[in-house]
Amino acid sequence: MEIIFITIPVTLLFIATAAAIFFWASKGGQFDDLDSPAHRILFDDDVQPKKPQDTPEKTDEKPL
Repeated sequence: MEIIFITIPVTLLFIATAAAIFFWASKGGQFDDLDSPAHRILFDDDVQPKKPQDTPEKTDEKPL
């Protein structure tokens, strides 16, 4: 019976923390647009990826 005096406050603390995280995410705009990210994968990008730049050849010569 004494365990209930520990589990009820821990549960209430857990629920309060979960609610605070949910409201923080909601206020920050986390749930504003749920459809666009799912549709964005269907469209091709028109921009070509950049080619890696040529690096100068490495030599064993030491600078003067």
